[in-house]
Amino acid sequence: MSADIMSSARSRAQLNATALRLSRGGRPVLTGVDLVVSPGDRLGVVGENGRGKTTLLQVLAGALAPDSVTVHRAGTLGVADQEVPVAADGTVGDLIDVELAQVRAVLRAFESAAHDLVEERPGAEEAYAEALAAADSIGAWEADHRVGVSLAALGAVADRSVPLAQLSAGQRYRIRLACLLGAGHDLLLLDEPTNHLDAGGLDHLTAALRAHPGGLVLVSHDRALLSDVVTAVLDLDPTSDGRPRTYGGGYAGYLEGRRAERERWESAYRDQQLEHRRLAQDLSAAQNRLSTGWRPDKGTGKHTRATRAPALVRAVHRRQEQLEAHRVDVPQPPLRFQPPHLDAPAGVTLLRADGVTVRGRLEEPRSVLLRAGDRLVVTGQNGSGKSSLLHVLAGRLAPDTGSVQRGRGTRVALLAQESPPPSRRRAFEVYEAAVGRLVGSGALDEADTIGLGGLGLLPSQALHRPVAELSVGQRRRLDLALLLAARPQVMLLDEPTNHLSMVLMEELTEALATMGAAVVLATHDRRLLRDTQAWPRLRL
Repeated sequence: MSADIMSSARSRAQLNATALRLSRGGRPVLTGVDLVVSPGDRLGVVGENGRGKTTLLQVLAGALAPDSVTVHRAGTLGVADQEVPVAADGTVGDLIDVELAQVRAVLRAFESAAHDLVEERPGAEEAYAEALAAADSIGAWEADHRVGVSLAALGAVADRSVPLAQLSAGQRYRIRLACLLGAGHDLLLLDEPTNHLDAGGLDHLTAALRAHPGGLVLVSHDRALLSDVVTAVLDLDPTSDGRPRTYGGGYAGYLEGRRAERERWESAYRDQQLEHRRLAQDLSAAQNRLSTGWRPDKGTGKHTRATRAPALVRAVHRRQEQLEAHRVDVPQPPLRFQPPHLDAPAGVTLLRADGVTVRGRLEEPRSVLLRAGDRLVVTGQNGSGKSSLLHVLAGRLAPDTGSVQRGRGTRVALLAQESPPPSRRRAFEVYEAAVGRLVGSGALDEADTIGLGGLGLLPSQALHRPVAELSVGQRRRLDLALLLAARPQVMLLDEPTNHLSMVLMEELTEALATMGAAVVLATHDRRLLRDTQAWPRLRL
């Protein structure tokens, strides 16, 4: 009986909203969002920075009121945001108690109902059954044990007496996350839960979310977590009609659905542009015929040409009406990454490093040999020397021992972990100056240069903005453009997923698989490691 009651209570849990809209400062943040989350549903929410992912979670949690639509919630709700709901002088125990307050209330209600049942008070049996169902549905009696397991698995502080003021933001977040995973909520709303987690913590989080019997709304840029956990994806990025899209089939279904949506969008946009140009050309041709038709040559044919004028005027008017009636209502699709063709001479040693070390950074001697088409993934814990090795290979850092040799004329380019300090020069000026230096030094032929706009990495308005005014992600895209501008034969990529959108990373990963240049990759990104699992590994 208890199991049936528990199942019934959990099955009633739901979160839904239809045509949700919200604006801030007159600017629409969320438009036309539809979602339904029931037990067993694990909805991923994706989109570029600023698309309203965190705002959506706040609306779903009831912390923010939308401009239209009421969000319906049924069941217990657990929310992991970036704010700690405990005073600065609180302890770990205080935080755990706050996060488990709902569990504690359910257990108190059960104890009260059990007491009333013993006292044989009126309605006690029904109240007891309801209290038992509520406690069973969230596994209230095992909640503290589950929290303890998650605290250990996430590497969180378990000592209840430790002051929160002594802990980092990451440590406090891990405590909250452990409580949410253990509390047994019907519905979970998680905002970037992989932040501050190591490999063991990521594995525990993934397993816990996959086993969660209730509903889940997950905002994340972690492609591996999305791939492992979600059953559907809500994409807040722009679409052809301006409304968000929900794709079934998990993360793989999202990638395929988004690809198909992009192709339909691009096709519709091309068709409308072609039709608009055709109508404009027809109008221009009709106007030319009218112009030549009612201005005859001197001498003969005046009457004949004059009688054609009314028909030509009507033709011009028809073309004008057709052009005015034709609406270009499909917006221009977002950029698509257009990687250049990168190749290298076959059978030639492009780069060779023998026994290189860097004091205090790369202590163990390492050797690397690269030829055209070679692939290498460099792995290791933080501080093991991955970045130092890539800087040595790029010639930006001299090794303390060992040697590095490049093939004659070999072009080597490095995408460092972080962007250089931004300048006040406009993005296209920085790019053109870099290309000019490559051509001027003889490292690149003029015929091999690539225009910044042709790479599909930055929108036209960003090209003309000072680099200092670009977002972190846009500056990272400019870094990638500068690397590709050099037409490298050896590409060195240090944590390339930093600050890049998931869509661009999927496109870049696909491009890396077909490039003829040699590629060396250092990353902690679990999805990128999976996608390159066939590449040779060098563990530091």
